Amino acid sequence: MKRPAMPNPDPAAFIKANLPISPVPSIPEIRLHAAGPASGLWRLAGRREADPPPYWAYPWAGGAVLARHLLDRPEIVTGRRVLDLGAGSGLVAIAAAKAGAAKVTAVDIDANAIAAISLNAAINGVDIAAVAADIIEESPPVTDLLVVGDLFYDPSLALRVMAFLRRCQASGIEVLIGDPERAYLPQGELSRIATHAVADFGGGTGGGAVQAGVFALSGKADGEIMPEGQAATA
Repeated sequence: MKRPAMPNPDPAAFIKANLPISPVPSIPEIRLHAAGPASGLWRLAGRREADPPPYWAYPWAGGAVLARHLLDRPEIVTGRRVLDLGAGSGLVAIAAAKAGAAKVTAVDIDANAIAAISLNAAINGVDIAAVAADIIEESPPVTDLLVVGDLFYDPSLALRVMAFLRRCQASGIEVLIGDPERAYLPQGELSRIATHAVADFGGGTGGGAVQAGVFALSGKADGEIMPEGQAATA
């Protein structure tokens, strides 16, 4: 007789019970619920144990470099409306709020990420509107600054994201991208603003430090996404 499927656990309760709170490597001002080897995240996501872990449960270099940059340069966000696209754990959104943003919205397609963002915002004493949605095919949001950390790991996603960011830029929204030069970052369309050494869970570093960049959109928009190692240096 087949056993009935076990219901997925409540995300907030699971995160609080299984993901301990710790300072973010390279960003000790911010503390997050972070996954460890025994967290059993596959149970929360309703996946198999062998499936890859969800992105929101780990600090990735693209988000870390943006968070570090905003905390070091609070004038970028002070008094402004900020939207964090693909927010994951909420790291960049939390940094923006800590740096003095007037309003911060964190958007992610994963409902478990939204639960994590709410918990992490409370830990850090900031107010963030967390929204579960896929907005990159929609009209530009009502915001002053759009921050994007580590969304260029997949070729089709990279193309969709860049098209959305161009629409946002055309509507008057400032765009900042954080990325450790992953495979599909279109460096020929970007201008590097800053570089910071930050920890990275992805890219085969296992949490080691990498040099990650903060980028703005340039005037060039050739639409070409180059594989890693072939992209032009910004």
